[in-house]
Amino acid sequence: MKPTPSIRDFTAEQDLLGFFGPGSVSWRIHADPAFSVAGIRALLLQALHPVAMDGVHQFSAAFTAEPWARLTRTAEYVATVTFGTRRDALRAVRRVRGLHRDKSAVEETTGRAYRVDDADLLLWVHCCEVESMLSVARRAGVPLTDADADRYLAEQVTAAVLIGCVEADVPATVAELDAYLARVRPQLAVTPAARNASRFVVVPPMPRWVQLLTPARPAWSTLATLGVVTLPRWARQLYGLPGFGLTDRAATAALRAFRQAALAIPGRVRESPIVRAARERTAGAVPVTA
Repeated sequence: MKPTPSIRDFTAEQDLLGFFGPGSVSWRIHADPAFSVAGIRALLLQALHPVAMDGVHQFSAAFTAEPWARLTRTAEYVATVTFGTRRDALRAVRRVRGLHRDKSAVEETTGRAYRVDDADLLLWVHCCEVESMLSVARRAGVPLTDADADRYLAEQVTAAVLIGCVEADVPATVAELDAYLARVRPQLAVTPAARNASRFVVVPPMPRWVQLLTPARPAWSTLATLGVVTLPRWARQLYGLPGFGLTDRAATAALRAFRQAALAIPGRVRESPIVRAARERTAGAVPVTA
């Protein structure tokens, strides 16, 4: 596997702007309120790969013990790689790669022996993530042209390579991503591990006091429902998940309504500290060549 780059490989100006910078499509998509729905959708899609899901099942007990904590850590990782300095991003990448290292098992339904950091498994996770981010953003009403969509995927090749994917294998256009998903679809299935994971994502366990004294349950139910109804139809069919009575058009309308409601909240409240810090850090900075 290709080693993680060193901070010595970059200038101070490049470190300041991070791997993408304020002019990137990645910033536009990942800072949008639709990001939270896309994250849930991505997890449900990723779970359909039997071997990738087995890695989560075997080596991430926190997924079932503390699903919220895992989801939060995943979101923080993506935000750090997207909006952090290059130094911050590389620190996060090394931590995740360290967690993956030297973990191996055999997936029962396929009989495949695998390592958690096998490049094809990392590629599947990456492609589910970027396809979900892009699909949900466009359906939610984020203004993105076809050229923007291709540019987003080209930018995200950097994130894929950082985590351990082979650069030549990473889709850099919408057409390449569609072709990749079509190739992988025959391998997908709902294993018992995937079924359990989907339940924890859609209806995570919560302490009774959280359910009674906070809006966490209805808030999460809204995000989870939008995550389910925006899945590709073939993925919903595999899970046997309902569309909750919504047509694709109605699901899109609900997603747009959610985004508009979220955008009405001031950015200082809506956006994560990582995003706000990035905007402050790069204000007035001049983009530099990577």
